[in-house]
Amino acid sequence: MEKYQYQLILKIVSLLLTVKIAFGDWCSSQDLEGLIGFKNGIQLDTSGRLAKWVGQRCCDWEGIVCDNATTSGTRRVTQIHLPGFISTDKDLFRTQMIGHFSLSITLLTSLEILDLGGLVGLSGTIPQTLGMHLQKLQKLYLYGNNLTGSIPESIGKLQNLQELAIHENRLSGSIPSSLGALRKLKSLLLYSNKISGTLPLSLGNLTNLVELDLHENSINGHIPNSIGQMQNLEKLDLSSNLLNGRIPSSLSNLTFISVLYLDTNNLEGTIPFPSRNGGENMHSLGFLRLNENNLSGNLPFNFGQLVSLQRVSLSNNKLEGALPSSLGNLHHLTEIYLSGNFFSGQIPKSLGQISHLIMFNISKNLIQRPLPKEMSNLQNLQTIDLSFNPLNLTSIPEWLPSLLSLSGIYLAGCGIQGRIPEVLNTIKSPIQELDLSMNFLSGSIPSWIGSFSQLYLLNLSRNSLDSFIPRSIAKLRNLAILDLNSNRLTGSITEAFEIEQDSTGGSLTYLDLSHNNFSSGVEEIGVGGQFNIQFLNLSHNNLKGMLSSSLGRLKSIHSLDLSFNKLASNLPEFLANLTTLEILRLQKNHFSGNIPNAFLKLRKLKELDLSDNVLEGEIPEGEPLINFPGSSYSGNKGLCGKPLAPCKL
Repeated sequence: MEKYQYQLILKIVSLLLTVKIAFGDWCSSQDLEGLIGFKNGIQLDTSGRLAKWVGQRCCDWEGIVCDNATTSGTRRVTQIHLPGFISTDKDLFRTQMIGHFSLSITLLTSLEILDLGGLVGLSGTIPQTLGMHLQKLQKLYLYGNNLTGSIPESIGKLQNLQELAIHENRLSGSIPSSLGALRKLKSLLLYSNKISGTLPLSLGNLTNLVELDLHENSINGHIPNSIGQMQNLEKLDLSSNLLNGRIPSSLSNLTFISVLYLDTNNLEGTIPFPSRNGGENMHSLGFLRLNENNLSGNLPFNFGQLVSLQRVSLSNNKLEGALPSSLGNLHHLTEIYLSGNFFSGQIPKSLGQISHLIMFNISKNLIQRPLPKEMSNLQNLQTIDLSFNPLNLTSIPEWLPSLLSLSGIYLAGCGIQGRIPEVLNTIKSPIQELDLSMNFLSGSIPSWIGSFSQLYLLNLSRNSLDSFIPRSIAKLRNLAILDLNSNRLTGSITEAFEIEQDSTGGSLTYLDLSHNNFSSGVEEIGVGGQFNIQFLNLSHNNLKGMLSSSLGRLKSIHSLDLSFNKLASNLPEFLANLTTLEILRLQKNHFSGNIPNAFLKLRKLKELDLSDNVLEGEIPEGEPLINFPGSSYSGNKGLCGKPLAPCKL
């Protein structure tokens, strides 16, 4: 008897397994219809995932997750994962789904997660009824698509929604006030769209929100005071909009915020935080970006109570007054940008206490000397920019060489007088950027400049330097930007074109030697192998002779200015090889002959000036030459043809 009972049990188990195999992975007919409708809206799926959606067992389809089977043997779809980026064990690659976002997606009424993010070809609109049907939705990812239209008001009915990411589309219209009803929402990402209108007051109801990012839209009006009700907010980015008015004082209530970006708007008023009740609010603020606004007033005296700050940018506002000594309390600060304001007085000695500081920029203010010697304690400082302050330095601070991490020195327009200070020759740190432009420097460029082997940028322009370019400058094989314009330099420009090249053909991309007294070396252009140069200005010198055909080897050049010299020859045809040229200025020389027909190859040319030479003949007919005004060719008595007067037969 036991044997027969055992066999019966085996038959029952086998029958149950057969039933599960036959029916258990079937999804409901409603979900099946919704998924097939979505698939039919897609014309091209480069990932091949939708091609595998066949049959009725949609719970087995790639990207689909279902719940447990119901009593009827069917299952409901709860998750759709079809992101544009697919990760494998070896690689991460991007796919496309070109087609229309189908309304049929709203048939999946048990859906909890919908992830279609990063499918750049997915177009259409977000269904207006989405919030009425997908009541169980917790995460909605439709970012990085090509969706248009407005954000549906019905989204406010998704009471279980925790994450809403519809950024990087072309959505327009205003932010619906109904979003304020999403009390469980933790992340709201709407940035990089075309959203307009004002910020709804109801956003303040999102008390569980951790991240709010609306940057790069066209949102206008004031920031509502209700935004201070978001007690759990850690990141707020409203930058690059059209906001105006004052920054609401309620922002100081956001005690957990660590990232605050309000830059590139039209905000005004004073900085309202930290609060005056002891600075307990916003104590977690780590990133503060309020640049490019109309903020005025002083930096609060207790600004240093924001002890978690790591990066601060207040550039390009109308802030004034002295820097508070409390800045020295910001021990975690690594970067501070204060340029383009009206800060006055002296840099506080307490700045030397910010031991982690790597970037300090207070250019274009009203700061005066003396510079505190305590700044020598900033051993992690990599870039210091004191440019365009009335410092009237008699020399460069003696403590500067003691900053062993320093790589960028910007002291333009600081009133430095005399020769280039010898103290720079004692710097042991790997200097990469040195800007001493627009000072009162005189004498020659010292040969020890060539010992700065890591130098990438050297700007000594708009001084009164004389003599020659030192031969040692040829050793600066990493030099990419050399600006010596508006000095009294003489001799040959040859040294600038002999900078040692590497295997890529040289690092120099920007060279400005204009407004000097150079008289020779023009024949060396291109000979030294500087084939990567993009900007070359030798105008307003005394250069004579002919251009070398090696100039035609500068295949990357965008701007060439040889104007106001004494160059004489036929207009070189090899200039037509510079097909990347956008600006060509050759006026006020002695070029003669015809304009070569080959110049028609300069298709990218946006600015041309050949005026005041000795050119003759007909201007080659065709673009781009006929597109320039007559002033581009004036002062050449022998020239004719469009845009000048027609040639005489």
